[in-house]
Amino acid sequence: MAQPGSRDGIVHGGDLGAARRLFPAAPQPWLDLSTGINPHAFPLPALAPGCWTRLPEEGERRRVEMQAAAAYGAVPQARCVAAPGTQALIQLLPRLRPRGRVAVLGPTYGEHVTAWQAAGHDVRVTASVDDLAASDVAVIVNPNNPDGRTLPAAEILALAGRMRHWDGLVIVDEAFADVMPQVSCAGLLDAVAPILLLRSFGKAYGLAGVRLGFAITADEALAGQIRQELGPWAVPGPTLAVGLAALGDRVWIEAMRHRLASDAARLDTLLAGPELAVVGGTPLFRLVETSRAEALFEHLGARGIYVRRFDHAPNRLRFGLPGDEAAWTRLATALAQFPQRRASKRA
Repeated sequence: MAQPGSRDGIVHGGDLGAARRLFPAAPQPWLDLSTGINPHAFPLPALAPGCWTRLPEEGERRRVEMQAAAAYGAVPQARCVAAPGTQALIQLLPRLRPRGRVAVLGPTYGEHVTAWQAAGHDVRVTASVDDLAASDVAVIVNPNNPDGRTLPAAEILALAGRMRHWDGLVIVDEAFADVMPQVSCAGLLDAVAPILLLRSFGKAYGLAGVRLGFAITADEALAGQIRQELGPWAVPGPTLAVGLAALGDRVWIEAMRHRLASDAARLDTLLAGPELAVVGGTPLFRLVETSRAEALFEHLGARGIYVRRFDHAPNRLRFGLPGDEAAWTRLATALAQFPQRRASKRA
């Protein structure tokens, strides 16, 4: 059964409407730690009035795509296609392939499975990288959501090299790679290895509402298909303006990577305890394992703190980063108030 805040049974973070329904008596405002979005957003640039009153020009789109390719370290021959968010690309891609076998390395972000199944493909989730090669399309989230698992780029390239013999495709969702650039395949793409990268702008830059994402591949024909399916003016002018400014600010993103790494280490310290164990994550979120996950979820929710839980792993919770000192104090206080399980007395 779908939970509050779900779409077709998939529960997402960031749905405070669901939080309010679950905890109607919780104090306001909510402290939303259910997402993996940077709480320290890129400062919005001043936007020219014209970007609101006219259609975006091709030159504006091309400049953003070139800026994104440079920011992500893509090889010169790579083609970068801007889209209105990575989710739009996830739903589009299954329509570009004939129905076939799709393997998703999991457990991971649920929308990949949903999108390929909805388009009539035979989809399975596997925990083995070797099993991916027996498919027509392999999907890898790298770094993975929610556990932060990473695969070396060389391993992904080797997989793509095997799959090219039957016109296979490896899709690598690098939504969280902005904060872990060392794991990206962008600098290793070539026309021989059938790899398509998905990059999300809003997570690392803290601007999820801007709705901007990119598909990057060395396959010119595939890039052309994606662009044709998206159609003209797919990305609004204001979004292009914000993306151009943010992706061009290398000083900001480098400083932010250091800040987020520090925040993640601070959160690890805060979450450490006799009944909690941090078992994974990225600099934007931490994954916690506890036998009392449901009790902790309820305890935090009753105090207006929303974290991410998982149907497939009921003993795990994901925590995003608090955005300011007041939020850190609020979380620390709530965790300190969580009643510890009493040790059983020996006879």
